[in-house]
Amino acid sequence: MNTSAPSLPASFHRIGWSNLLAQFSEQIALAAAPLAAVLLLSAGPSGTGWLQTAQTLPFLLLSIPAGLVVDRASRRSLMVGSELLRALSLASIVALLVAGALNLPLLALLGFLGAIGTVCYSVAAPALIPSLVPRAQLAAANHWLELARSAAYTAGPALGGALVGWTGAPAAYALATVLSLLAVLYLAGLPREEILPKQKRDLTHDLKEGAGFILHHDLLRPILVTAIFFNTGWFILQAIYVAYAVQNLGMTAAEVGVTLGIYGGGMILGAVIAPALARRVSFGTTILLGPIGGFGAAVIMLLTLWLPSVWMAGLSFFLFGAGPILWTISTMTLRQAVTPNAMLGRVSAFIMTATFGARPIGAAIGAVIAAHHGVAACLTAAVGCFLIQFLVIIASRVPRLRELPEASVPTS
Repeated sequence: MNTSAPSLPASFHRIGWSNLLAQFSEQIALAAAPLAAVLLLSAGPSGTGWLQTAQTLPFLLLSIPAGLVVDRASRRSLMVGSELLRALSLASIVALLVAGALNLPLLALLGFLGAIGTVCYSVAAPALIPSLVPRAQLAAANHWLELARSAAYTAGPALGGALVGWTGAPAAYALATVLSLLAVLYLAGLPREEILPKQKRDLTHDLKEGAGFILHHDLLRPILVTAIFFNTGWFILQAIYVAYAVQNLGMTAAEVGVTLGIYGGGMILGAVIAPALARRVSFGTTILLGPIGGFGAAVIMLLTLWLPSVWMAGLSFFLFGAGPILWTISTMTLRQAVTPNAMLGRVSAFIMTATFGARPIGAAIGAVIAAHHGVAACLTAAVGCFLIQFLVIIASRVPRLRELPEASVPTS
C-alpha cells in the first residue's frame, strides 16, 4: 500500500510505512489472542473479557505518563523503543506456544506488556507529525495514516483468524513479530529531532495545564466525552464478541477473522471517501457521522440475538469501521490544529487516557455482565453506551463547525 503523497515530506513516508506495518502486526495479534484463548485454552466470554481488559489496561494507566515523556524527550526514540517492546512480547508468546507452556494468565500478561509499547507509540506519533508536516497538510497526513490503519484492520484480523484456523496460533504471532520489527526499521530511519534544552518544570502544573486545556475547550470537551462512551460500548462488545460468535453464532475461526476484517473494510471505504466527503459537507457533519455509524452498528449487532447471521455481524462491523474512521481523521486533525505544539503530547495523552482508558473498563464491564447476566445483557449495555455518545455530540457545537478552526491559546 502506498502511504505517500507527492506534497507530503519524505520523512512522513517513513512514519506512514511504520504505522502500516505496526498496525498490521497489532491487528493480527489482537485477532489471534481471543481465538487462542477460546480454541486452545477453553476460555468463555468472561475469560476473553478479562483478557481484553489486560490488553487495554495500559491505555488507562500509562497514557498520561507517556504524554509527559513525549513533551520532554525524543518522540522518534520513544516510538522505536515502544515498538521493540511490543515485538519482544509477541516473540515471547511464540516461544511459549511452541513449548506448549502458554496459559491464559501468561497470554494476558504478555498482552499487557505489548500494549505498553502501543500506548507510547500512539501518544508519540500524533505529537511528532505536526513537526514534520505543515499545518495545511495535517488533514492529508492523517488521511494517509488512517487509510493505512484501515487496511491493517481489514487484512490483519482476517489473516490472523485464517492462520489460527489453518496452521495454528504460533504462525499468526510469528508473522506479527516480523511485521513489528520491520516497523522499527522504518522508524529508525527518521531524522533525529532537535531536542530543546531541558528546563525545570512542575509536573503537577504540566498535568493541570493539559487537563485544563481540554476541559475548558468547547470543542475538545464534548469530543472527549463522546469518545469515552464510544470506547466503553465498543469494548463491552469486543470483550465477548469472539466467544459469542463461536459459541452462539456458530462461526469458525476463519469466519470470525472475516467479520473482524469487514470492520477494516468499512474503515478503508470511510478513509477513501473522506477527502471527497470533506469537499461536500461541513467539517462538523463529517465528525458527526462517526457517532451515528457507531449507534447504528450496535443496534444491528443486538439484532443478531434474534437473527443470528454471519452477514448481520459483518454488516455491524462494517458500519463500526466506516463511520468512526471519519471521526478519527477529523477529530485528530481538529486536536492538532487547535492545540499548541508544546502541549500536543499531554493533550494526546489525556485524550488517550480517557478514551482508550475506557477500553479496559468496557472490557471489564463486559466480563462481569457476561458472567452474571449473559451475552444478551452485554449487547444491550453496548447499545446504551452508543446512544449516549450520539446524544452528547449532537448537543454540542461540534456539528455546527463549517471548517477547521484556528489554534487556541492555552489557559492554566
